[in-house]
Amino acid sequence: MRVHFVAVAGTGMGSLAGLFQAAGHEVSGSDVAFHAPMGPALERWGIRLMQGFDPAHLDPRPDLVVIGNVCRASNPEARAAIDGGIPYTSMAHALADHLLKGRAPLVVAGTHGKTTTSAMCAFLLHEVGRDPGFLIGGLPRNFPTSFRLPDAPPARALPLLSPNDGGPTSRATPFVVEGDEYDTAFFEKTPKFWHYRPEVAIVTSIEHDHVDIYPDEASYLAAFRGFLDRVPATGLIVAAANDPKVVEVVSQHAKAPVAWYALEGDDTHGMPPHWLGAPAVAGRDWQSFDLYAGGVAAGRAALRVPGTHNVRNALACLAASAQGFGVPLHTAIDALTRFEGVKRRQEVLFEARGVRVYDDFAHHPTAVEETLRAIRARHPEGTLWAVFEPRSATACRNLHQAAYARAFQGPWRVVLAPIGRADIAADERLDLDRLVADLGAAGTRAEAAASVEAIVATVARDAAPGDTVAILSNGAFGGIHDKLRVALEAAR
Repeated sequence: MRVHFVAVAGTGMGSLAGLFQAAGHEVSGSDVAFHAPMGPALERWGIRLMQGFDPAHLDPRPDLVVIGNVCRASNPEARAAIDGGIPYTSMAHALADHLLKGRAPLVVAGTHGKTTTSAMCAFLLHEVGRDPGFLIGGLPRNFPTSFRLPDAPPARALPLLSPNDGGPTSRATPFVVEGDEYDTAFFEKTPKFWHYRPEVAIVTSIEHDHVDIYPDEASYLAAFRGFLDRVPATGLIVAAANDPKVVEVVSQHAKAPVAWYALEGDDTHGMPPHWLGAPAVAGRDWQSFDLYAGGVAAGRAALRVPGTHNVRNALACLAASAQGFGVPLHTAIDALTRFEGVKRRQEVLFEARGVRVYDDFAHHPTAVEETLRAIRARHPEGTLWAVFEPRSATACRNLHQAAYARAFQGPWRVVLAPIGRADIAADERLDLDRLVADLGAAGTRAEAAASVEAIVATVARDAAPGDTVAILSNGAFGGIHDKLRVALEAAR
């Protein structure tokens, strides 16, 4: 089949194009630019690339056009496909209809932790020989790509039920999907994760996000309710008992058995966790925890990725793998020790002049707080610099004004970049001056910078050997990473 992708250079669309190419289809794609890393990757995968959006890119006529959700109804190439009667679809439907059939989708949903948890599940299932497919919105360090097609052909297998708890333990080949709640396409305003037909679902957290799509919490919760409604009674839902919104939504809408997970000491909102982790010894490069399954001690597990939030991610993966796919627990625990994390999640980019520089995707206040505390625990010495770009539709708004003041409050130095979106009304915009003042009143040194260049100059001037810089953004941040490297090295 000849498949053409409109707006192919995004992380998700590019990876899906790679999956279609791996499945033996003839794949082409168009976009306005093909920057690294996705552009060169698409070329390596053998995908024919076309610059810009032009109806001429649909000649010769493809059998299917996949239209990215960044496209608007006015996109000339998408419009030509639709008006010309060419079969077209969205990324979510293309994945579900052409690659998930005959496989057992493990869909990881939640406001926070989706990418790391998805990558961890994919790696764990791969290490124990379950031949998983996967599509992840980030690059797992243990794999060369963010996607994989299973070696085994699609096959349907009836689930076997555990005699102990009624939960499913054996399925067809697993396919791990990062379940994004963002909308599907301009021609179908439904959440993407509604279309993935989960047999096993993980819900890590629910906290109002994507305010450009979900104007209020009720609309955001409705997306997760719809997701849970789509998990069949023969499936399994793995859910975070520490999150009150997860407990609320799962309790009301789950048809499938629920495996609750939590950390020791959590308020589990009346839900006794079947999977419990007790954080134990932590070092600079690892975190251990004691695992309890069904109230029984199951041994000590260790992670190379630090932070208690990653212990939660690991509990979800162990539950989904063992209870959802019948993986022996001791082999799953052993596999965890070799998981290396995901790029742009607490990723050490370089060290220059004795200053360590991290890159992290954190932009929601909860993720910001967890990331800073994890990096601080890893490097208790020196000053921790939190360099933050408010870029996403949620981060640029004052919806979380007070939450950011709490998230950044701590024994570190905060530098804020200018608001990344110019189209937000002044009365809705995150107030950076107020945020700086609130942090200062709480004892945290903070400042709002005028530009990326000003941030680079400040850090290069003031950072001392032994300091750590955490660059927090869900975008390219104006090339700050390379600029800071050059400035720090020049200041030797």
